[in-house]
Amino acid sequence: MNYDVLIQNATVLDADMQLHTGWDIGISGQKIAALGPDLAADAAVQLVDGSGKLYMPGLIDGHTHTCQQLLRGRILDELPMIWTRIMLPFESGLDRETVQVSAQLACLEMIKSGTTAFADAGGRFMDEVAQAVADSGLRADLTCSTIDQPGVPATMRADAQQALQNNRQLFARWHQKAQGRLTVSFSLRTLLSCSPQLIAGTFAAAEELGTSVHVHMNEYPGEVNACLEKYKLRPMAYLESLGVLGSRLLAAHCIFVSDSEISLMAARGVRAVHCPFSNSGKGVPPAPRLLEQGIPVGLGTDGAAHGGLSLWNEMKILRSVQNAVNGAATADPAILPAATILHMATAGSAAALGRRHIGRLAPGYQADLIAIDLCQPHILPTADLVHTLVETVTAADVCDSMVAGRWLMRDRQVKTIDEKAVLRRAADLHKRLICN
Repeated sequence: MNYDVLIQNATVLDADMQLHTGWDIGISGQKIAALGPDLAADAAVQLVDGSGKLYMPGLIDGHTHTCQQLLRGRILDELPMIWTRIMLPFESGLDRETVQVSAQLACLEMIKSGTTAFADAGGRFMDEVAQAVADSGLRADLTCSTIDQPGVPATMRADAQQALQNNRQLFARWHQKAQGRLTVSFSLRTLLSCSPQLIAGTFAAAEELGTSVHVHMNEYPGEVNACLEKYKLRPMAYLESLGVLGSRLLAAHCIFVSDSEISLMAARGVRAVHCPFSNSGKGVPPAPRLLEQGIPVGLGTDGAAHGGLSLWNEMKILRSVQNAVNGAATADPAILPAATILHMATAGSAAALGRRHIGRLAPGYQADLIAIDLCQPHILPTADLVHTLVETVTAADVCDSMVAGRWLMRDRQVKTIDEKAVLRRAADLHKRLICN
């Protein structure tokens, strides 16, 4: 068989989170064509020695904010409410250049940490984000952040009609562009910052265009209490009362969801994403209960302002907080097993994003994969490599990255972004922001 790329003699983590040594990976065009030992090839454009490396699906960040890259280190140890005191004022003052550089920096960090796809919860100047992603080679689902209620800076707010028009225009310009790597969803920043008219219009538009609605849901106790006070319903039940709760909803965070809401989510096909580092400052989401109900659950970073864009860190934090809160209470040390956590960061996030053609190493899937350098003292020897991936592997151990059959990084050298130029622009811009 003819392959464009043939990776030989590698350790492979397959679609079922099973490890295989001495396997080959045949890639044709944008897809994985074959997996297995000693693949026969009539010809291969590129032969790659996979010995000493683990090849696995690329990580998928189910909820992030590329516009917050220059907020790194700003909010740790801050008192509430960081969103109204720090983050909204910062976002409201961004210009096109800042968003462009921030997006480039975010793409660079994701490539170097093993993330191959992500969902951006939206912001201002999303065309700049889309172009940065297209240039980087990454895969992404983008949206506009929509708010039509008072109490936020004017640059962050638009009436319901304008908010929908902005998102429709982004969809028209970028959906299924960059060889299909870019998709566009609709969004609501929070239920309380959006009117019932905007909520209903957003879900109707998403239904019409066959895409998702990305919403911050059940993230703060105050958010849930305010929804109860205003509508006499919890957030999920409020969406149900509007007739919009369904499988198009990508619900980010889902920390404070009740049993009745979990049942509603399962019945309506809602998809969820947890962001462990960000979430742990507020509470611990009931991940085991969501998974038990068959709800697709992915992992996200919530952006660089919340500890960086490494999903390896998020996996470790998820395991720790779930063991401390849920596992210890029931004497269950495997309340979230390592294989489940890896699945959440790959196929789980793919399902949460509604992108079922990525997130697995299997024939027919997109060739979105990463390689881990195994020959390191904090990785080998190991009694269980799946456990070690969750326990000790870091972003710096990712040596190669591929999306849609194209190498984005080889041996830690990023091929699609001028790393030094982006870092230099980001540093200069950050100095100007600080001085102002």
